[in-house]
Amino acid sequence: MKILGIDEAGRGPVLGPLVVCGAAIPQEKIVILERMGIKDSKKLTPSRRNVLARKIRKMADCHVVKITAQDIDNLRAKDVNLNEIEKIAMIKIIKMAQVDSVIIDSVDVDPARLTRQIKEVVGEEMDVISEHGADDKYIPVAAASIVAKVERDIEIEKLNRQYKKIGGMGSGYPSDPRTKAFLQKFDYDELPDFVRKSWATVEKLKNKK
Repeated sequence: MKILGIDEAGRGPVLGPLVVCGAAIPQEKIVILERMGIKDSKKLTPSRRNVLARKIRKMADCHVVKITAQDIDNLRAKDVNLNEIEKIAMIKIIKMAQVDSVIIDSVDVDPARLTRQIKEVVGEEMDVISEHGADDKYIPVAAASIVAKVERDIEIEKLNRQYKKIGGMGSGYPSDPRTKAFLQKFDYDELPDFVRKSWATVEKLKNKK
């Protein structure tokens, strides 16, 4: 039996995709991954994440959904909030993975509500656990967290290389000075398509003189 863990990377940044990953891990391999030091991706160095992501991919079926900045903006313009956007990706992953048990790092303030909503779509027979901080408690979710973060880092690194001549664009988080400096180089109408124009940080550029 495989257990599917789901987590994301890139929910808050103003640049780049939101990456949602599902890692379907055979139950007997969970203890092996635990011994390898699989833990929440935020607690690992980038180099360690890269090493572990390769090992995870060898032991698990990984399903990755990348939601572009343009897709996020288009859906938000239709009043689809970020939680709903992420839930759509989660359901897509669950259907691809074809497992009986899934553990989700909850994006909803009410994890029980997310569990109900997922079951309504994928079927009541599915065993669904939705918890805050699931990436800290469950190896399949921690594994998904690592792969999601590595996948997003790859995308951001590509963009940084592309814009190297103007100083790169940093991590993509609104608080990053390099990201702020990158955004200031553009008028609102000239922003690249990987910028989330629906973010408040970017909305301010509309009034830029």
